[in-house]
Amino acid sequence: MPVKNRFAELLPEITAWRRDLHENPEILFETHRTSAIVAEKLEAFGCDEIATGIGRTGVVGVIKGKTDTSGKVIGLRADMDALPIHEQTGLDYASKTDGAMHACGHDGHTAMLLGAAKYLAETRNFDGTVVVIFQPAEEGGGGGKEMCDDGMMDRFGIQEVYGMHNWPGRPVGTFAIRPGAFFAATDQFDIIIEGKGGHAAKPQQTVDSTLVAAHVVTALQSIASRNADPVDQIVVSVTSIESSSKAFNVIAQRVAMKGTVRTMSAEMRDLAETRLKAICEGTAVTFGATADVTYYRGYPCMVNHADQTAFAADVAKSVSGDCEDAPLVMGGEDFAFMLEERPGAYILVGNGDTASVHHPEYNFNDEAIPAGCSWWAEIVEQRMPAA
Repeated sequence: MPVKNRFAELLPEITAWRRDLHENPEILFETHRTSAIVAEKLEAFGCDEIATGIGRTGVVGVIKGKTDTSGKVIGLRADMDALPIHEQTGLDYASKTDGAMHACGHDGHTAMLLGAAKYLAETRNFDGTVVVIFQPAEEGGGGGKEMCDDGMMDRFGIQEVYGMHNWPGRPVGTFAIRPGAFFAATDQFDIIIEGKGGHAAKPQQTVDSTLVAAHVVTALQSIASRNADPVDQIVVSVTSIESSSKAFNVIAQRVAMKGTVRTMSAEMRDLAETRLKAICEGTAVTFGATADVTYYRGYPCMVNHADQTAFAADVAKSVSGDCEDAPLVMGGEDFAFMLEERPGAYILVGNGDTASVHHPEYNFNDEAIPAGCSWWAEIVEQRMPAA
């Protein structure tokens, strides 16, 4: 395939971009260096339009095909931000910023989309327009939502949008995808249990907030086991418990708890929020305490559109020879916001036998670059074939 051959030629160059980004990670919306590099390269490639500052630090490039009789406009999206993790890879291009690391492969996503943009700007062998989207703050900041809220879809006339993520554990350069709900909605909660503190030797004079918190942790698991339909997906995890006392002989007045809820449907999301609040408040009252619950709705469930998913799978098969059915993922992905505004699909590309994402020893596998770049390019050339 010509596309794959071209990306094999470009591999050393794209790899160098990727490793430079890896060495200089930036978190959330602070992708100033990364965004500047992306904009500079898009200009060097000869993009027809470049827009910066969308979604604060997002960058968009427009590439027009040789012809535009179809009027089609396709968006391709990559994320740029890193994670607040101290890198432990020992690589010669490891992060130079203490406490920041590309532990999810967004450096690879950005580099692959830049490689595809270079190829598409060189060849323009399609009928329509491609919009390359470089997004900040995927890791919890909702950069995708901010780019949409800035009017990106309407401004550039995007009709369909496609995203990609590397996947450790899958053979390098192979693909997997599924239609419908794919990545979970990711909500968070804060719980404050207020009791009555006192001496640990006189528990009868207190309302033990730690005891209440322990019962709350156990009771919250009944949402999944006794409230949810067993065939639906839900995770309720209490991830932090901290009392107002650090002493051995003091029963704490207050306990603060944090956690996350992951769901795959709007109905289950509503149920989880309602039951979580009721369980916390009811359990606290049982013991004479109070519970103040704050529930934060984060990223929505990411839902792949059926037609675009089937097309994306066919493109993947043309690149690698196969595309498997992907499992449901209880992690979150803010590409969900873009798929709420436009039809599209999100695919996984194999990263080989590497550490998992969000691990301090993770590293993006540069051998996946030709397959990833080829998929981006083929999405454009097959969806908008040259007239």
